[in-house]
Amino acid sequence: MKKHSQFFHYAFAALAGCSLLLIFSAWLLILASLPQYDGTVQLSSLSAPVTVERDALGSVTISGKNRLDVTKTLGFVHAQERFFEMDLMRRQAAGELAAIFGEGALPLDMASRKYRMRARAQQFIQELPDDQQQLLKAYRTGVNAGLDSLAVRPYPYLLTRTQPSEWLKEDTLLVIFSMFVTLNESSNRRELGLSYLRAELPDNLFQFLTASGGSWDMPLMGEPLEWPPMPTANDVDISTKTMPLLAGVLELDESMPGSNNFAIAGELASATDGAALVANDMHLTLRVPNLWFRTRLLIAHENNQNPNQHIDVTGISLPGVPAIVIGSNRHIAWSFTNSYGDFADWVRVTFDPDDKLRYLGTSGWQPLKTFQETIHVRNAPAKTITVRETEWGPIVAHDHDGVPLAIVWTAFQPGGVNLNLTDLELAQTVDEAAAIVQLTGIPAQNFIVGDKQGNILWTIAGRIPLRSDNFDPRMPADWAAPDTGWLGWLNPADYPLVRNPDTGRLWTANTRTVDSETLKIIGDGGYDLGARSKQIRDNLFAIDQFTADDLFAIQLDHRAVFFIRWHALLLATLKQSTQTATSGQLEQVLENWDGHAAVESVAYRIVRSFRYEVIKSILTALTAEIKLRHPAFQLPQLNQAEHAIWLILEERPAHLLPANYGNWDAFLAHCANRTIAALQQQSGDITVRTWGEDNAAHINHPISQHLPKWLAKYLDMPADPLPGDVHMPRIQSPSFGASQRSVVAPGKEEEGYFDMPGGQSGHPLSPYYGSGHANWVSGKPTPFLPGKSEYILRLVP
Repeated sequence: MKKHSQFFHYAFAALAGCSLLLIFSAWLLILASLPQYDGTVQLSSLSAPVTVERDALGSVTISGKNRLDVTKTLGFVHAQERFFEMDLMRRQAAGELAAIFGEGALPLDMASRKYRMRARAQQFIQELPDDQQQLLKAYRTGVNAGLDSLAVRPYPYLLTRTQPSEWLKEDTLLVIFSMFVTLNESSNRRELGLSYLRAELPDNLFQFLTASGGSWDMPLMGEPLEWPPMPTANDVDISTKTMPLLAGVLELDESMPGSNNFAIAGELASATDGAALVANDMHLTLRVPNLWFRTRLLIAHENNQNPNQHIDVTGISLPGVPAIVIGSNRHIAWSFTNSYGDFADWVRVTFDPDDKLRYLGTSGWQPLKTFQETIHVRNAPAKTITVRETEWGPIVAHDHDGVPLAIVWTAFQPGGVNLNLTDLELAQTVDEAAAIVQLTGIPAQNFIVGDKQGNILWTIAGRIPLRSDNFDPRMPADWAAPDTGWLGWLNPADYPLVRNPDTGRLWTANTRTVDSETLKIIGDGGYDLGARSKQIRDNLFAIDQFTADDLFAIQLDHRAVFFIRWHALLLATLKQSTQTATSGQLEQVLENWDGHAAVESVAYRIVRSFRYEVIKSILTALTAEIKLRHPAFQLPQLNQAEHAIWLILEERPAHLLPANYGNWDAFLAHCANRTIAALQQQSGDITVRTWGEDNAAHINHPISQHLPKWLAKYLDMPADPLPGDVHMPRIQSPSFGASQRSVVAPGKEEEGYFDMPGGQSGHPLSPYYGSGHANWVSGKPTPFLPGKSEYILRLVP
């Protein structure tokens, strides 16, 4: 027995030693994949030395003699810090994720591959001007050099047991395509849902539910749009239609890729020496590391004595693309929000009944183009799919009646993607900037810019299609008729533009910005409700003279102004209902609410849940018959349906009262009870169900979901309770919100602010992993410009 005991003792000791050795070896491997932060690196293609400085947050300052050298170095830095994330973005667009993640990613790849984005990127590169092709070549060289300089491949490839593939020139365009998908896809899919609604609902009800306008409408140009009249009992009567319980008819997700941006003319800005103030916070799905990369580019051109040709631009870059996305260059500061115009259309395709390989095009029957796309799958056989394309675009969906649909998208049109954004580095006035961005190939954005002279300007950045006027662009249409569809690009001279408004203030927040006539040109891709925009506007008009602090305070405003009327409705409902101990507690909580979406607020969480329950119940009742006839139907995002629901609640028509309720008070009481019941499902008293408990951060590394929880927690950000929500300036949900916040005056960058979640580096052993995230959570921003250098890396020819 003693011998056996000694054997097991030594065996366990050996196993423990082996385990420690394996852990230590793994740690050494991961450590070896860290970026190089100091010393000297040889990059043979450089024409002159370049320096890379990093401050305490990992913000990068790259100094060189020309744009190509700086571009190579930016590629080098991006690859060392973020190659895996760059790889995911190009693979997401190209439909190549399964090569890393296996069969689980195959459905995503099959959906993406129908668009053949890699082939389109290869084609578009040939159409770019020479200087942009040179930028792509230089960036590719830098990326691959940065990747090759790592002692060990980036650690996610160690975890997935895969190898990184070299960076190609077209991969940069794929990253831009990926942003088109992020910013446009919800609008594109929305039109398919609208087609179902139009086919299935009475016209008056369809118009009433899907309109834009109402009391929250806050355009920059023109007046608010009137909401259509409520449908009568002759149009629809749901009060007698008892519907079976239908799961999944409606999930009210009001988070949408968007942003806030606003600007103050120099005459209203304090301590800026007359320069304008520009604020921006772009709302996206949040991740670790952050999507953006804090970057400053300093380029002092050799043999060029003109200081206006020297570049000093600070902002954020998107790893995978050699450009500053938003920032300031000492002369102008610029910002973006998603415009939510209509930049894609669906074409109904008619096949030849005698030959399914032919379709009716603009010049008669034409052969379909077919392509075989092979998707490589890790640890599984490759999958080959057939892609069918028309003269308008690929066939990727079907209409409500089964008719095939081809998509026409600005991303796929000649000139729809380019690198013109880099020209902003040298722009000195708002007018120069507007001329640049109107020809820039990016997802169309609201562009607000201010200059050192104090001017401010809004226009659309990105290409706008010029449509014929003989079809409804909100719905799939037949384009086989002559002169139907897109007729090229809108002339920049016809772009909407607001320059130096009398108020000295500009703002956008993903809502309609233009008047009804201009709206026919831009289209409606699903504008957001105007509550957030109105709150920003009202904040701007409450101040006469502005500092950067004032604008940052507006970005952090989490007053739930929009929810005040819902709070009053819930309080009135509880008072009219049968009193219970719980309802009495809730009344007291509601009466003491301070009107904020604060982390400690119980009242806000209850009011928000009550609103959700009411809207969900009414919309489900109005559209349930569609679900019965079409089980796959999902209600499209109706971002402005709040107007329709509130009008119903104000007028309380009997024919729109969901069945099984004697009156509207009974319906509202039922919604209140369901809200209470949902909160009571958790342990503990209902009065401790705070908003912060529900709105705790869920900001994760993309690979952490594939790891054990004990390991994943070292990659993910803490589950901090977060203030804010939809329909207020401080947009926030657990994994969605401000991907950055910035306030800056051109020429006064030293006094500007910046923060972002998720950190700068993608490597968990880097000192910059998660850097700045705590500032973002607490609302204590860091300086706009990089600080004192901690590390200096020199790249030499």
